[in-house]
Amino acid sequence: MKSDATGKPHDRMAAYLSDDMAAVSALIRERMASKHAPRIPEVTAHLVEAGGKRLRPMLTLAAARMCGYGGPYHVHLAATVEFIHTATLLHDDVVDESAQRRGRPTANLLWDNQSSVLVGDYLFARSFQLMTEPGSMPVMRILSNAAATIAEGEVLQLTAAQNLATDEQVYLQVVRGKTAALFSAATEVGGVIADAPEDQVTALYDYGDALGIAFQIVDDLLDYQGDTGATGKNVGDDFRERKLTLPVIKAVAKADEEERAFWTRTIEKGKQEEGDLDHALMLLAKHDTLTATQRDACDWAEKAKAALAPLPDHKLKDMLIDLADYVVARIS
Repeated sequence: MKSDATGKPHDRMAAYLSDDMAAVSALIRERMASKHAPRIPEVTAHLVEAGGKRLRPMLTLAAARMCGYGGPYHVHLAATVEFIHTATLLHDDVVDESAQRRGRPTANLLWDNQSSVLVGDYLFARSFQLMTEPGSMPVMRILSNAAATIAEGEVLQLTAAQNLATDEQVYLQVVRGKTAALFSAATEVGGVIADAPEDQVTALYDYGDALGIAFQIVDDLLDYQGDTGATGKNVGDDFRERKLTLPVIKAVAKADEEERAFWTRTIEKGKQEEGDLDHALMLLAKHDTLTATQRDACDWAEKAKAALAPLPDHKLKDMLIDLADYVVARIS
């Protein structure tokens, strides 16, 4: 393993874990193959090889190595995490009717919705095959629970995203389901496979949970103030898709009667007109909800960093701390 003292924290981590990351990539390519359905590797490769950071599998590798693991199965678990993540992205793009992912056309746009859904199902099945190979019941429990929690979070979002009664507590429940569950599972299984002490496994879970929440809050914030070239999304996509994310939830909580009528028309009823996005941005600025959302993201990043206290001193621990800072630095 090689170390690199320069660059972004996830790049440094990828360099430090380069041998493990190469093994994960090789296993992903091997297991996404299909003798009978060539569309499966075509669709999967379009997304898997689109230049993503592979942050979640990297967290699994980092947690395992930091806890002293020397066996081969952290690679299987990292690949499992990436397959679960890729499957959810394929399904999400169909549900959201997305046209762009990581700056490229989505699989459902290039092929069709049926292909995206069915290939996503295939990857979920592959992930369950992979998670059984270490022969660890606790590992299977953690990852299978995460898969169920992710699906539950996505369904909850369907009912909560366009309901102005959705408050910050419900939003947090959605985020814990659809995003943080896989982060926390990724870090937790790294500790479990390494047979780390219980307090360290709990610390890894707490780190992943808080990091995942910060990550999603930042994503939701960048939808209203991000750079399309950097994010691969158009500013205001969540508004156009009528998703009630944290900046809007905070604005709705402070809205007067006229402002609430605007949110009811645009989000609940979906009757959007020219200039509505600009008006929404004005209301967010009026109530300073983007700044408040940024503070929340920073608070969760601090919780992630603090959670790592029980872990032993290690270069990877320092990189995980830097990663939490980097997640929120994207909005500073």
